[in-house]
Amino acid sequence: MLQAYWAERMSAIAVFELFVRKLPSQRNFLVAAGLAQVAEYLLDLRFTADELAYLGVTGRFAPAFLASLRDLRFTGDVDAMPEGTTCFPDEPMIRITAPIREAQLVESRVMNLMHYQTIVASKAVRCALAAPGRLLVDFGLRRAHGGEAALLSARASYLAGFSGTATVDAGRQFGVPIYGTMAHSYIQAHADESAAFAAFARTQPENAILLIDTYDTERAAHKVVQLARTLAAEGIAIKGVRIDSGDLAEHARRVRAILDTNGLAAVSIFASGNLDEFQVRDLLTRGAPIDGFGIGTRMNTSADAPYLDCAYKLQEYDGEPRRKRSEGKATWPGRKQVYRQYDAAGRWQRDVVTLASHPVPGTPLLVPVVREGRLVAPLPELSVIRQRVCEEVARLPESLRALDGQVPPQVELAPALRELAAEIDART
Repeated sequence: MLQAYWAERMSAIAVFELFVRKLPSQRNFLVAAGLAQVAEYLLDLRFTADELAYLGVTGRFAPAFLASLRDLRFTGDVDAMPEGTTCFPDEPMIRITAPIREAQLVESRVMNLMHYQTIVASKAVRCALAAPGRLLVDFGLRRAHGGEAALLSARASYLAGFSGTATVDAGRQFGVPIYGTMAHSYIQAHADESAAFAAFARTQPENAILLIDTYDTERAAHKVVQLARTLAAEGIAIKGVRIDSGDLAEHARRVRAILDTNGLAAVSIFASGNLDEFQVRDLLTRGAPIDGFGIGTRMNTSADAPYLDCAYKLQEYDGEPRRKRSEGKATWPGRKQVYRQYDAAGRWQRDVVTLASHPVPGTPLLVPVVREGRLVAPLPELSVIRQRVCEEVARLPESLRALDGQVPPQVELAPALRELAAEIDART
């Protein structure tokens, strides 16, 4: 497409918008995430000499066209919902305004970055809703779909309300708090379970969390009691125990009783093992005395809804609105803005999608991020985004925060937008 634009001398300004057509089942809202990585990608956009050489040997591109790419940079504008904003179908999460070759080239990577973190954050926030006040740790590296996915899901889950991650590099790259315990293999590598516990505790005196379900969970809990007395004389306190298999609620109740009866009420119980928001909710509803959860595979892959029906579509070219009318995939034309309206109590009431040139009452959600290829202001720290998610979700009505069922959100399309679509349809 870029070579065709080049051959036709098409270089006018294009406006593309990324939006979701519909919500997956069991989702009532999404959490926009990934903007920081999109901005980083756009600001670093360029072709290397090796990349251009490869394109040359494919035989698909004219040498003069490839030469035109040597100095390609992103020179356009980006307007977007701030990361952590709750959002709904038909709402542009990001709008890119740039010469058409720049705006077209970045389509797949922009979608890739925004889509993945948004779907993970939207799953993770449901886990946070299921376990308010509990420790939630991302355990998903080993089954994430690649190393980048593991890092970005650790970031997305943290901004959505998780306490931290077991993916250490996410701490280095993003400042996400890191957590860790031990694997069953560590216990198995020792001839004696108690010896394994003791050795681990002495090397991690400030973070002695012991995995107790390798052989017999309750017997291991009694071993922890005996070890705690020995370690206390060395100034080491066992911080917690982890249960990863079986009936987690029943094991947790029995282990809690063993610990409490023997003066270890301060030792926490941490559970893991293919958990998601529904299982966490069920465990807590059953009264399981679990203080924290390790949640991985089903969150990092958003197992019940692993993709969003999202699109990045041309809405304007060379000052003229554009509209796709494909059956089942029609778009709303023109560059748009989303206005959020609240009731008298400050709770979310509805969103209105309108043309950017036709404002309506409410708070505009898309804000300037990049102008002429440069950041308007430094992007917020993860702690700020995390707080935004907390505040945004708290303002949603209870019906939208529910884990079960689906409630049609109140998203309105303004008359100006519908009129423009009708006008374009009449002449095309």
